[in-house]
Amino acid sequence: MSIQINWISSDEQLLERCQHWNTLDFIALDTEFIRVDTFYPIAGLLQVSDTEKTYLIDPLLIDNWQPLAEVFGNQRVVKVLHACGEDLEVFALLTGALPEPLFDTQLAAGYLNIGFSMGYSRLVLELLGIELPKGETRSNWLQRPLSDLQVEYAAQDTAYLVEVYRALVQQLSEQKYAWVLEDGAALVAAAQKTTDPYELWRSVKLAWKLSPQQLAVLRILSAWREQQARQRNVPRNRIIRESTLWALAYEQPVSMAHLAKLEDMHPRILRNEGKILLDMISQAKGLPPEEWPDPLPEPLPVEASKILKRLRKVGLDLAKDLNIAPEVMLRKKILEELLRTGYPEGPYHLPDSLQGWRRELMGDALLNCLEGV
Repeated sequence: MSIQINWISSDEQLLERCQHWNTLDFIALDTEFIRVDTFYPIAGLLQVSDTEKTYLIDPLLIDNWQPLAEVFGNQRVVKVLHACGEDLEVFALLTGALPEPLFDTQLAAGYLNIGFSMGYSRLVLELLGIELPKGETRSNWLQRPLSDLQVEYAAQDTAYLVEVYRALVQQLSEQKYAWVLEDGAALVAAAQKTTDPYELWRSVKLAWKLSPQQLAVLRILSAWREQQARQRNVPRNRIIRESTLWALAYEQPVSMAHLAKLEDMHPRILRNEGKILLDMISQAKGLPPEEWPDPLPEPLPVEASKILKRLRKVGLDLAKDLNIAPEVMLRKKILEELLRTGYPEGPYHLPDSLQGWRRELMGDALLNCLEGV
């Protein structure tokens, strides 16, 4: 397959192409970025393929992203991506918009029971019989000029994605196609949510072991770490490790000497942030009990695993009937949320996280499975 590559390196060129893309049924999208020492990804390249050509957009030379944002919002143009989680963040940062409707080819492969969480190269081989060369994923995508290998690799990412989409659409029923778009909409909705720094304590490992008073300390420390990571544009662990946050909330040191004794306390953190940490701990300790967070639920007991297995079988049976990869049906997290609504004696109700066609097709069966538990 010969790939015709065209560069877009000015606002005028982008506007012209976007006017054309707005007339199409679908386009294929991808990004190349670097995210090693930063909190936010740094875009190095955007790739767009239509049915005729492949375009490489140089984000270092574009100032006005509004035309592409308008394409993203055009509901008549399907946007095709593969495993698009991080790409969505890049698009949001650059354009302030997200591509809708979104068709994720990795999800679509699951709906056809070709495989779950398949890599792009493997899916291209499976559907097109083409073996792609080793990638340049870890390249420096900010260097200019890009190497010939980088350009070839980037162009292949969307050029073959056009053909992958066509092959998938031929095999997908109308219903399954709609389900893929429904899951794509859920991905976009999740990417649009703004994370409240003061809610991040809930996801800290082993936070459920802490008392409400200790959780008040963990809450302020987790929020501070997130805010600092965003402001400084560095990874969260560059500010302070999550395990250190937990230790601080548990022990609540009152002096620099005590801070220094914590197993995970890095000397740099102690030197630069020690006083701030002590002040925040003191502030949280001064909160009245009514302002403490509610305790987190403990992990489900071992005995619950038998019930989870029965619930999972509901999804497995339906997956078999529909010829869908089992992993696409129900995530373990959703089943655990369902069980928590009434464990151990009930009554149970469907969690908000079970939505769309899954709720419609499996909701009653899951609840019936819990009757008499």
